[in-house]
Amino acid sequence: MIKGLYEAHLPVSNLAQSIEFYRNLGLELAYRSTVVSFFWIEKEKSWLGLWEAEQVNTPYHPAIRHIAFRVDLEDIKKSKEWLEKRNIKVKEAFGFSPNNQPLVLPNNPQAHAAIYFQDPDGNSLELIAPLRIDVDEEFQMMELNQWYKQKK
Repeated sequence: MIKGLYEAHLPVSNLAQSIEFYRNLGLELAYRSTVVSFFWIEKEKSWLGLWEAEQVNTPYHPAIRHIAFRVDLEDIKKSKEWLEKRNIKVKEAFGFSPNNQPLVLPNNPQAHAAIYFQDPDGNSLELIAPLRIDVDEEFQMMELNQWYKQKK
C-alpha cells in the first residue's frame, strides 16, 4: 500500500529565513502563508512543511511530530479497513471522527485524500493520496465519500 514518503514537517524559528535556506538548497516553494510553507522535494510526489514554531494555535502545530506516506487513490479508499486489520486505530483529525475518514483536504496547489493514525509513541502518521482535480475553486474539507458524491 505505501509507495513512499509524501511529506515531513519541521518546526522553524524564522519562516522567512528558512524559506531562503531551503530555496538555496534548490527546493521549489509550493505554498506559503504567514505560518507555514511547503517545498516540493519531488514535484507532486513529496514535500517538506516548515512551521514557524511560535504559532502554537495553528491546527497543525510543529510540536506534533508528523510524517505522511504516499499511497494510491485506490488504496486510500480501503485504508481504514487496511489499518484496522493491523490493529491500528484511526484517530480524530480536524474535527472529523475516525468513522468519517478518509478526508479530502483542499491543500494548495492540489487537493489530497488522507487518513490519520499514530505509532506506538504517539507520533502523528498519515496515509495521503494526491487528487488530480482543479483546485482553483475553493471548497471545504470533507469526507472522501462526500467528495465523490459531489463530484458526480
